[in-house]
Formats: sequence, structure tokens, C-alpha cells
Amino acid sequence: MLGIEETGRKTDMSEKSSGQSVAPRRSGGWIPSDSGRDGGKLCAPAVERNTAPILEVLGSLIAETDSPPRNALELASGSGEHAIAFARAFPDIVWQPSERDPAGLDSIAAWRAEAGHDNLLQPVAVDLDAESWFQHVAGPVDLLVTCNLLHISPWHVTLNLLAGAGQLLSPGGILFVYGCFSRAGDFVSDSNRSFDQSLRLRDPAWGVRDTDAVAEIASANGLAVSRIVPMPANNTALLLRRA
Repeated sequence: MLGIEETGRKTDMSEKSSGQSVAPRRSGGWIPSDSGRDGGKLCAPAVERNTAPILEVLGSLIAETDSPPRNALELASGSGEHAIAFARAFPDIVWQPSERDPAGLDSIAAWRAEAGHDNLLQPVAVDLDAESWFQHVAGPVDLLVTCNLLHISPWHVTLNLLAGAGQLLSPGGILFVYGCFSRAGDFVSDSNRSFDQSLRLRDPAWGVRDTDAVAEIASANGLAVSRIVPMPANNTALLLRRA
């Protein structure tokens, strides 16, 4: 069983998704496209709730790293609001946002244009449905970040993420995964169990992933779990390193 680091944070039971509408998949995709307003910008309500705790964990992770990351790739950036927060909080890191959904790519570009952060690159199209996704972005990368992806995507997306991270990360590089997980078979809360059931009713290929299952696949790809951090709303941050 993997060690878990306690944060002592008060949980907010309201957050159980990525902020994207959890709806049946369209055209084989796991995130439905939407039309942005306000110049194409999309807003994910969960971002307002989860950004501060995510930044806190990322900040502590970066601070304790002997060689701080120089560049970072965010996968499944969604609306782009997290990318803006990351670039603002960590100005010494060059951030590359990415997304597969056209509306998401437009939203990221709109948020980026408004924010004007020099360390935030133009978004690129990355589709984690494809095993070769990592061949379409520049590497190596010191830090990979993805938030609220694995539970609203098929299991093969988790497999592709971990296989690609093993190829794309620099030696000692970090993969930071935030979302709703069960931990070593424990759903942590009744709400997480109910959330898992609701996801599988919407799409049988979706569902809350288990940290042990992710760790097993990660190990086969040269990645090791360094920390499991409980987060607000019974979510989890999973931190992995490449050997």
C-alpha cells in the first residue's frame, strides 16, 4: 500500500467533476465541445474551488526539488483557467497548455491573450486517445500536469498518459495528477462511491480510478509514486517521478 500524506484541509463536498459538463461522449470524445462566450473564454466553476489547493501542493513539490522544473506541459487543459494560474504562480517555468477539444483550445487562447503571461505558450492540440500523443509535443519535459481527466475518460487514456509520460519526462521529471481517486481500494467517502456509480451510468468506460492500479501501470513505464496527497472535496493529488 502506498503512503498517504495528510493535509488537514477541510473538505468541500460540492466538487466532484472537472467543471466540464459530465455528459455522454460525443464523436468518440470524452469532453463535449461547447461554445465559449466573452471572446471564446470558457469558465469551469470547479477551477475557483480547486486552484488554490492545487497551487499549494505544486508549490511545495517544486520547492523541495533539487533541480526545479524549467518547462511544464499541462494535458487536458480544458478552459485554460488553470494554465493561467500556473503561469502566474510559477513565472520561472515555461508552461505549454494542451487540449483535444476545439472549444477548449479557443478558450485557452482567449484566456492567454487576456493574461499576457510571457511564460505561457500557445495551446497545442493533444489527443490522449492516441498512444502516440507524446510524439506531437516537444520534449523532454520536466513537469507534466493534468487535472480532472482520468475519471471522465476511458481507462486506455490512463494507460496512454502513463506510457507517454514515461517517454516524455526528463530523468527525475514529475507527473502531477489531480482528481477523484479511490485509494488502495478505499473510495474515501460515500460521495466518491456514488460519484463513481453516476459516472459509469453516463458512460461505462468512465469511473473513479484507484491509486494502486495507476501505480502498477506507472511502474511498468518507469514512473514511481512519490506521494499521495488528500485534497479538498475528497479529491486526491497523485505525484509520480520518472527514474
